Amino acid sequence: MIERYTRPAMGRIWSDEHRLRSMLRVEEELLKALAPSKAIPSSELKAFKKLMEKSLLEASRRKESSAGHEVIGLLSAVAGELKSKAPKVDRYLHYGLTSSDVLDTGLALQMRDACDLLIAGWEEVSRRLKVLARKHEKTWMVGRTHGVHAEPITFGIKVAGWHAEALRCLRRLRAARETISYGKVSGAVGAFSQLSPEVEATVLDALGLRPEAVSTQVVPRDRHAEYFHALVLSSCAIERFALEIRHLQKTEILELEEPFSQGQKGSSAMPHKRNPILCENLSGLGRLIRSQESAVVENCLLWHERDISHSSNERVILPDAHIALDFMLARLAHVLDGLQVNASRMKVNLESSHGLVFSQKVLLRLIDAGLGRLEAYDLVQRNAMKTWKGAGTLRQTLDNDAEVTKRLSGHDLDACFDLEPYGASAREILKRGGCL
Repeated sequence: MIERYTRPAMGRIWSDEHRLRSMLRVEEELLKALAPSKAIPSSELKAFKKLMEKSLLEASRRKESSAGHEVIGLLSAVAGELKSKAPKVDRYLHYGLTSSDVLDTGLALQMRDACDLLIAGWEEVSRRLKVLARKHEKTWMVGRTHGVHAEPITFGIKVAGWHAEALRCLRRLRAARETISYGKVSGAVGAFSQLSPEVEATVLDALGLRPEAVSTQVVPRDRHAEYFHALVLSSCAIERFALEIRHLQKTEILELEEPFSQGQKGSSAMPHKRNPILCENLSGLGRLIRSQESAVVENCLLWHERDISHSSNERVILPDAHIALDFMLARLAHVLDGLQVNASRMKVNLESSHGLVFSQKVLLRLIDAGLGRLEAYDLVQRNAMKTWKGAGTLRQTLDNDAEVTKRLSGHDLDACFDLEPYGASAREILKRGGCL
């Protein structure tokens, strides 16, 4: 991922340096597990641990360039440092392992730690959504379906829906963290031909991972696909919120505005512009993450006990998706911190359709007065279309329709156009959305 979208903590997890260090952690725990039976001195284990604090990236790359093999390059770099001072470590390094033991187990460590940052990001976002929903529990606006005025809601109800989805994203990520926290130390084809399941359990337990039940030479990629789907759905949620803000920031609507800082420029050509660029940025990054899912799913289809067709795209997709989603969560938190809610404009827009948003209430009141549903629907629609074409408010057109007034009194009609009943369940909705 380019530096523009890389936040420091997530960037460190996916750096080449940290990747190698994660692999060496697996090697270290294997050496510790083998130490009693292979008589590896504690002093040599300490020397290995100290070596892990040093950067081996350049040396590893030099060795890899000649060996044509990443893991052998790393092992050669370690051997070059420890051969004389830690001969037992040099001898038993990578003992009984295959490359995927350290690659896949190290990757699990990276993904687990990266997932922790994403969970923390969603927690920050959900806290802001909860505050926003509570603040606007009674801020009236029009609900829209198909982009057309539907019935009145409050902005708090809308945000409660966002918060409920944020909680679902959190639950999915926490479950995905468990799904991906598996490693393998089972050898070349996963049959424990050189090391025992007990050694694997010892190594993985020390790393905070669980053993893959049947690993072949790799941890099966359905785990990674399931995990990645949680990232995809998180990107969908963020973009859904961002898309709503973008729609409601249109000049003719202008109910919401994303933050626009002092001195910020909206357009190189038009000085008046205040464009929703932060939310548009979120939409673009969301598309990027979703576009990667097909490759992650395709990685489930490896030959026999393994091939490495998954390796090349994972080196790009997994870092980029985590880094992008981490950035998206931080940017969404920033947008929510500075979100301008134009309550007065919401009220104006709600009233701009001249009472049409209350049509269902009139329909049901006519049904209660004895009309059949279809007859009542046609009666209300006939008057609504007059209002739609500019013949007056819906209340006025209904007043002028004798078929309506012979069934509903003025008091009945007034009750149909009362806004407050539409918010009667707002508190219950906020509770259901986890906001109260």
